[in-house]
Amino acid sequence: MGDRVETRNAYGEALLTLGRERPEVVVMDSDLQRSNKTYAFGQAHPERFFDMGIAEADMISTAAGMAATGMTVFASSFAMFVPGRCYDQIRLQLSYGQANVKIVGVSAGLTQGPDGATHQSLDDVALTRMLPGMTVIVPADATEAYQAVLAAADVPGPVYLRMGRYPTPVLFGEDTAFQVGETREMRKGGDVVLYATGIMTAMALETADLLARKGVEATVLNVPTLKPLSAAEIASPARGKRLCVTMEEHWIVGGLGSAVAESLSDAGIMPPLLRIGVDDRFGLSGSADELLEHYELTPKQMASRILARLK
Repeated sequence: MGDRVETRNAYGEALLTLGRERPEVVVMDSDLQRSNKTYAFGQAHPERFFDMGIAEADMISTAAGMAATGMTVFASSFAMFVPGRCYDQIRLQLSYGQANVKIVGVSAGLTQGPDGATHQSLDDVALTRMLPGMTVIVPADATEAYQAVLAAADVPGPVYLRMGRYPTPVLFGEDTAFQVGETREMRKGGDVVLYATGIMTAMALETADLLARKGVEATVLNVPTLKPLSAAEIASPARGKRLCVTMEEHWIVGGLGSAVAESLSDAGIMPPLLRIGVDDRFGLSGSADELLEHYELTPKQMASRILARLK
């Protein structure tokens, strides 16, 4: 694994690439240019950048209107507020209207940190995944985040991209292709399969190392696209396994755990399933690492839970 980089940084870099190559790309922000990494795009292309202020619902409505004129719009805020604060506009104007708007939720999940429960999005994937025609992408590292932003620009209709501020190890080389809807097998093992998304992918690899020391071999599957999700790619590695495990920085209801359970059920494969994430609780204030430990989301803690389940 390489250097640790925040996926939100890659979002900003990808916007600059799109700005140079695609004149129809417009970027909106909600008074968070520096934090969301959209500031550089605004400096390079001021005629295509709009800071809408702390008015997320207005931002989404305006983005839908611009998309109707042929623009490809990226609209950013903290993930707690987009989709949370403007869900009605997202549901009706983007999903129902199939507007070509890419929502980017930044500083997502528990690792938003000290701001606490009011600013920690643990439901954003669930909220967006259920909407008809909405593509949902949660990149595992900066390389995947950069490629996902470029790919999202080519997806017709609305997309939700989840970006974090937690420095994550770079897992992929720059030449690693990204395809919306595909999974990536990171490691192969015959005992258990670990499905991971976002920052949990790197932690799943560390967890697999710890399990191997105990004689348990794990397949690690990175799931960057939560919707559309390939049921076949989810079901295939589960066959013959002693346990399937999902790992996400999200509530275990409505996110990756639910998506994998649905896919396995549809495929008629029902191995034991352990969903690891935040279970029916809000977040707390603390550093990112403190919160990951408190909610038992460190590799050591997750390996212990898996070993206990296998007994």
